[in-house]
Amino acid sequence: MDGLTPWTDGLVPQPDGLAPRPDGPIPGTGDPIPRIRLLVVDDDPLVRAGLRLMLSAADDMDVVAEGADGADVRALVDEYRPDLVLMDIRMPRMDGLAATAALRQRPRAPQVLILTTFTTDSYVLQALRAGAAGYVLKHTPPAQIVAAVRNVMAGEPVLSSAAVRQLIDTVTDPAGVPGPSRHDEREKAQAMLDRLGAREREVALAVAEGRTNAEIATACHMSLPTVKAHVSHILTRLDLNNRVQIALLVYRAGLV
Repeated sequence: MDGLTPWTDGLVPQPDGLAPRPDGPIPGTGDPIPRIRLLVVDDDPLVRAGLRLMLSAADDMDVVAEGADGADVRALVDEYRPDLVLMDIRMPRMDGLAATAALRQRPRAPQVLILTTFTTDSYVLQALRAGAAGYVLKHTPPAQIVAAVRNVMAGEPVLSSAAVRQLIDTVTDPAGVPGPSRHDEREKAQAMLDRLGAREREVALAVAEGRTNAEIATACHMSLPTVKAHVSHILTRLDLNNRVQIALLVYRAGLV
């Protein structure tokens, strides 16, 4: 059974692996908690049907549309306005990596959770660099896939344990780094981190160590809102999409 590893952001999964499920009205307002709108993109109709059945059974999720190819994503997002896209990688015309990269460049883009059978290092790294907030294998138990959706929407990028192993191997093995040499990758990453202030850099290092915002606040003697503000500034200043990309950058710079 393949576990899931969240890059946490203050929300701790329950012991059964499920992220806390919102029930009832928003405290203090009486308004219902918004449901998570999902778009499922996979070229296998049986996979799409299974995911629709599984995800629609969750009390806080609606599968609002399905797509059979990455080339369909833009039009489907424009029409149905999903909060999150579950994206396969290998598809006939446009693969999920290209579709993710194109989608995440758009303003107010939905989150993307890669759901695939492949765990090669290049796929994991490309997906995270493209802006995917999670990478989960299709053989993951249904309850954990539902939990992954909730965690991503709560600001916790999620990786399957197999994806974590591939990611660690890639960032620690010079032969596993695609494109430029390891030295060039390190210099480029260090130059990006040099654009951060001292406190932002401190927070970036803590994020790369897998610490939650609450843990960072304690370790760095900051308030929780200050930590959240620093994380937001790091993402904006370095043009990154999520905490996983911060961690990747710190690893490439050789600081962790």
